[in-house]
Amino acid sequence: MNGLTAALVRSEEWIRVRRRIFRQLVESFLYEQIWSEPVIGPHVEAEYTLRGETEAGEQVEYTFWAVRKESFGRIRLSDKPIMRITTEERAEADSIPRFLLEMAAHIPTSEAQLAQFMDELQQTHLKDTLSVRWCSNQPEPRISEYDEWESALIEGHPYHPCYKSRVGFTLSDNEAYGPEFGPEFKLVWIAIKQDAAQISISSSLDTYAAFIHNELGEELQTFKLILQEAISSEKLKLVSSSNANVVSGVKENTDGDREAIADQYVFVPVHPWQWERIISVACAEQLRTGEMVYLGQAGDTYRPQQSIRTLTNVSHRDKPYVKLPLNMVNTSSGRILAQHTIMNAARISDWLGRVAAEDSFFGDELGLIVLKEIAGVSYRHQKLPNMLEQKIYGSLGAIWRESLHPRLMAGEDALPFNALCHLDQQGTPVIKPWTDEYGLDRWARQLVNVAVVPLIHLLYAHGAALESHAQNMIIVLNQGWPSRIALKDFHDGVRYCPSIPHPFGYPDIEYPPANHQRVNRNSFVEKEDPSEVKDFMLDALLFINLTEVAFFLEKHFGLSEKQWWRMAAEVILDYQERFPELQARFEQFDVFAPEIEVEQLTRRRIHEGPGDCVHRVSNPLHVYRPVRQN
Repeated sequence: MNGLTAALVRSEEWIRVRRRIFRQLVESFLYEQIWSEPVIGPHVEAEYTLRGETEAGEQVEYTFWAVRKESFGRIRLSDKPIMRITTEERAEADSIPRFLLEMAAHIPTSEAQLAQFMDELQQTHLKDTLSVRWCSNQPEPRISEYDEWESALIEGHPYHPCYKSRVGFTLSDNEAYGPEFGPEFKLVWIAIKQDAAQISISSSLDTYAAFIHNELGEELQTFKLILQEAISSEKLKLVSSSNANVVSGVKENTDGDREAIADQYVFVPVHPWQWERIISVACAEQLRTGEMVYLGQAGDTYRPQQSIRTLTNVSHRDKPYVKLPLNMVNTSSGRILAQHTIMNAARISDWLGRVAAEDSFFGDELGLIVLKEIAGVSYRHQKLPNMLEQKIYGSLGAIWRESLHPRLMAGEDALPFNALCHLDQQGTPVIKPWTDEYGLDRWARQLVNVAVVPLIHLLYAHGAALESHAQNMIIVLNQGWPSRIALKDFHDGVRYCPSIPHPFGYPDIEYPPANHQRVNRNSFVEKEDPSEVKDFMLDALLFINLTEVAFFLEKHFGLSEKQWWRMAAEVILDYQERFPELQARFEQFDVFAPEIEVEQLTRRRIHEGPGDCVHRVSNPLHVYRPVRQN
């Protein structure tokens, strides 16, 4: 791929992507107070300067135009390029690594951590340039359904500067498994001894074995034959002496033999990249002893969604999506699947499903769709010595999630929430035909109503919050009119306070092990402070989802941020007026508070040591706070 890299760094797309990364980098450094100066003013764009030092010890300045927005005080740079000024020249800043090196004295981190962060930015630069260049050479995609949207959206995180780092993927891997390239592939399947696997299953299913039978169909019998042959070979033996009668009879190759052998194992899918780069090496000993058996790459065909590790079943779209761990880093975190989250997936989903089913407001009026995580499997890494356990932690397992398609009614279409800000190749907003038909204000108000009410009802009436940002919220439309939402991704995206009573109680969850802190500091479903639950929801729903739409509508349609947030406040106040019996919850979960706590996504990439990376930011809803809550 060296020739490809050389072509990418000399392309027009390289410059375009560099400018975007620069903007998001400077915006986030200033917003998260990594740099306290310059102080960006509100309302009107103005020119600002950053001062650093060149390798030769001379002063260098970087100038840019920016404004502090009404939406959570977010900082937005203009589309004008950032300029680099020395005593010798004034030119566009054309090197992100040089920028970081010249500003290093003002970045509170070690050289090693800064070098890692720099690598993530460079990985993003290369991989997004590849994506943009590839997509610009393709015809305009004809997107007709939700699954196609999940692969067509190439933009990545609109705030995070490492929005497409995919650390661990080569450029070849990126083309082979990046969703924007539309790859389709079959999964690798392995068999794992039952005592080395842990299973989670929804109450809506019978058994894991029956579920896998439905997933694999006729392929299951082929896998059982492969498994039988592997076990009957001299190299592989069943460990348990109670299985001796099975081993001695396998050469007869009867259906009964195959079933008896298969009963000793659990079938587990593996992403092809994960198999090649991680599992085939890290689990070589387990493959040698027969604790694991390689079955092959077979079964249905899958295509990656925009989250990369969640895959759509292309062969049968009504079958579940499958989420598989990838030992790579994208944006803020590794993309493994920790065992406790796999075990909690079905339990949390069953609880949420019951809440949605038994609360008539969700069902009769909102039509809320809860895409439950119905099955999960994980390798029992705890049985390994600590050194080996760390190599395999979170690397082998799967979560299956219900497909959206059987839940849609006739005439309904759906798209991920972040697709609302999508522009086609001519620069036309995808939502324009709908805003033209229904009127901008009317359509926008309906969008806010559909997106906000289910989440605040879950918070107020049930004391729970969801991380419903970007693709985790799906907008369902009828002839372009927002009608309801679907919610997904619950295994680590739910927060509640056990101290707040609920008529159903709460799920019996597994807690993260102590060493999980090094992977994800925020992986705690249960919270003691109600404000943390409230802020968890507002961070995703308002700070990410609604803010990005606010910026988009202002830029492309002229709808001001103030109008947008007034709509959001009116929707919430209308809800509160309808449910006065929840007044105590309105005060307990005060969404009109002056400030909310949000994650510092960029600081997380340069932060070392313990402690959360969060900060308090101004809440655009505060000015609409009802007098009764003072």
